[in-house]
Amino acid sequence: MGEHAKLTLEGKDYEFPVFIGSEGEKAIDISSLRAKTGYVTLDPAYVNTGATTSAITYLDGEQGILRYRGIPIEQLAEHSTFVETSYLLIHGHLPNKEELQQFSGLLTRHSMIHEDMKHFFDGYPQSAHPMAILSSMVCSLSAYYPESLNVYENMDIQSTRLLSKLRTIAAFSFKKSIGQPIMYPQDRLSYCENFLQMMFAVPSRDFEFDPDIVRALNILLILHADHEQNCSTSTVRLVGSSQTNLYAAMSSGILALWGPLHGGANQAVIEMLEEIQRSGMKCSEFVEKVKDKDSKIKLMGFGHRVYKTYDPRAKILKEMTDLILSKKGKSDPLLDLAKELEEAALTDPYFIERNLYPNVDFYSGILYKEMGIPINMFTVMFAIGRLPGWIAQWKEMMDDPNSKIGRPRQIYTGATEREYVAMDKR
Repeated sequence: MGEHAKLTLEGKDYEFPVFIGSEGEKAIDISSLRAKTGYVTLDPAYVNTGATTSAITYLDGEQGILRYRGIPIEQLAEHSTFVETSYLLIHGHLPNKEELQQFSGLLTRHSMIHEDMKHFFDGYPQSAHPMAILSSMVCSLSAYYPESLNVYENMDIQSTRLLSKLRTIAAFSFKKSIGQPIMYPQDRLSYCENFLQMMFAVPSRDFEFDPDIVRALNILLILHADHEQNCSTSTVRLVGSSQTNLYAAMSSGILALWGPLHGGANQAVIEMLEEIQRSGMKCSEFVEKVKDKDSKIKLMGFGHRVYKTYDPRAKILKEMTDLILSKKGKSDPLLDLAKELEEAALTDPYFIERNLYPNVDFYSGILYKEMGIPINMFTVMFAIGRLPGWIAQWKEMMDDPNSKIGRPRQIYTGATEREYVAMDKR
């Protein structure tokens, strides 16, 4: 008999099995709690609730460890590509040469979107946020692929189709926002090259790729590809648990990611740095204001719900940003300011005691900016990177024979029963 946890309620003892993950993570299985006791747990924001078991991503916030399918994020960032990492997440193993060629071929084959969808882009005002367009377009794909309504039919093709088309939709959204002609994907280009070409090329002009920028884009997308049961991933799983189609589930993830506390955080970092720059405030002064609760000033890009040490992704992005700028032979005032702010915070006992360290958002916005990506596209870039993780999580849930529709409980705090009062007596 395995280990059990004992709970005493109203003079009675109850036992619940203890579940131990492959990395030694421990959980108490309370799935039978309500049936046995009549109680439910109250856990706002689910910070202590394991909603599922998963074999996709391992994260240890205390040690600063992040692994996809067991492979450290540092190794993937150094050696892999976004396409290969996507295959790893979705299929559970690194592809061999033949599998990678086939997967890349499918991505090339499905890179175009239906010509009718161009009318949707024309219907949006130029001021439309690219995330509004992206989420709507992704959901609209279900109308063009009605077979996707049967979620178990051609699951791999549907997933690969979306992974390819998302970059096309994203680039088209950007071109729409700046009033430039749409650039179509080219079969000869890699995944990241194609995206950059659709974003920045213009008709009748040659477009040259900077290999360092292509590599930086691969790394950025790899680092964002999955991150355990975060807000948007949990949304994808919850929406997908109703057995809605892939496109609807992924659209819900995009919408959850849009918020400034999730995918929009790197935009907030850039805006913070620009405000410090405009004000002429010293970093030490800004840090003191952050520590003052009455100032309502926050240090964006620091701290994380999970990480209690330096986010391993932030280290990689800091090095990549330095590399890009050094090869360009220039400095970026915002990067210099970010480094100064980081040093000021990391030597201050206030932040050390609270385990507040730079997270992935602290440097990703600066790197996107150096690549020419505008601020309103930052969250879109996050969505492109996170898509293979969403797909992997959705697929894992759909393949689980014990999966059930999500249905959290609540503790009601409203009025007790009362009588209806007619209008003329109110």
